[in-house]
Amino acid sequence: MNKTIEIQDLGLKDYKQTWDYQEQLFKGIVDTKIKNRREDAGLKTNNYFLFVEHPHVYTLGKSGDVSNLLLDEQQLTEKGATFYKINRGGDITYHGPGQIVGYPILDLDNFFTDIHKYLRFLEEMIILTLAEYGLKAERSPGETGVWLDVGTPFARKICAMGVRASRWVTMHGFALNVNANLGYFDNIIPCGIRGKAVTSLNVELAQKTVDENEVKEKLLKHFKRLFEAEFF
Repeated sequence: MNKTIEIQDLGLKDYKQTWDYQEQLFKGIVDTKIKNRREDAGLKTNNYFLFVEHPHVYTLGKSGDVSNLLLDEQQLTEKGATFYKINRGGDITYHGPGQIVGYPILDLDNFFTDIHKYLRFLEEMIILTLAEYGLKAERSPGETGVWLDVGTPFARKICAMGVRASRWVTMHGFALNVNANLGYFDNIIPCGIRGKAVTSLNVELAQKTVDENEVKEKLLKHFKRLFEAEFF
């Protein structure tokens, strides 16, 4: 069992390049597990946590509805955005500058084999981080991710989530709006949910910008405690 996680901050990186890199790390862990089972090799599996910021991009999960993208190809080009159908769960979402995207690529055999618990821990990491900024963030029943003012007409989503898991190895993850340009969300029906708003941490704090490195530090602090992990 290996609870050590390698932290990598990729900076601003193209979505497809990052997806390919995730797949490479994911495959490396899965291949090690297959080899262990076949040869009883006793090799430890690696764990990673990637931070990244993407240029404007819309991604559609495998169960999503493409009609939730409200732009055609020409309009995407005009807005400087790209679009990908990908292999995570969930519907459509947006990634862009000012958003902290986190991709934990973990072998859950090193932690716990429970996808529901894994998603709840990711949500809890966000909830605890936002609490440090004086915000009461919550889960919304039946809707993955993290929200503010749940159960009111002012409910708004601040963090989207969507993961893929195979052989208890995870990829994809969460997208927390910190200094995001919320206008790009007007081009989709976020997560396929009509009538719900989207917000960003800087908007909630009435600040021009929030220190994203500080937010990352807080996220990692809570992730480390929840998963009882060590970082390098």
